[in-house]
Amino acid sequence: MTKNKIYSMLGLAAKSRNVVSGEFSSERKVKEGVARLVIVGEDASDNTKKKFANMCEFYHVPFYVFGTKEELGHSMGKEMRSSLAITDEGFAKSIIRNLEEA
Repeated sequence: MTKNKIYSMLGLAAKSRNVVSGEFSSERKVKEGVARLVIVGEDASDNTKKKFANMCEFYHVPFYVFGTKEELGHSMGKEMRSSLAITDEGFAKSIIRNLEEA
């Protein structure tokens, strides 16, 4: 249940333009200081996971590995996405709450 809730919240965040996806955009938002949460797919490369884990730790951005690239992309109405960044504090907090329960 919680997994579906997370995906639907990602969809809402995408509709309200509070999410960027793809490695380049996600990285840019973290470095600009506007990312409130970063999610990387479980099937992303180890290199990608490590890069985002280190970057998020450095910039103090919550970081989670969740879902598959296909599920993450699909939840936002896009193709496969290995990473995404939530830019809205409210969405980030409620998604984090659900990620903690998942």
